[in-house]
Amino acid sequence: MEIHRISRKRYSHTMFWALLLSCVIVAAAATLARASYNFKAALTDKPDIALYLLLPDEEIHDSRLIRDLETERHYFAETKDGPKLVILKKGEEVWFVASMEDLRE
Repeated sequence: MEIHRISRKRYSHTMFWALLLSCVIVAAAATLARASYNFKAALTDKPDIALYLLLPDEEIHDSRLIRDLETERHYFAETKDGPKLVILKKGEEVWFVASMEDLRE
């Protein structure tokens, strides 16, 4: 039976890579957590960003706020299909699309 001894150089090399990999994993997890927090904040606190997140299929490339009420916001949105009037309403916790109407150019 052989006994394998670990040299100081090999031990240092292994510990360096283990520490580096641990830092990368923690940084990646923190980045993902922050990104998910930003999406939640966009849907609850920032309806302007929620407009883009709630209607990804519309491919909105420009939007302007027309009317700002406490629980309702009206937007003029330029989409792939032309201009639309989008009305967002605030639910108990998040904003949602109440209606969307096509407008003539």
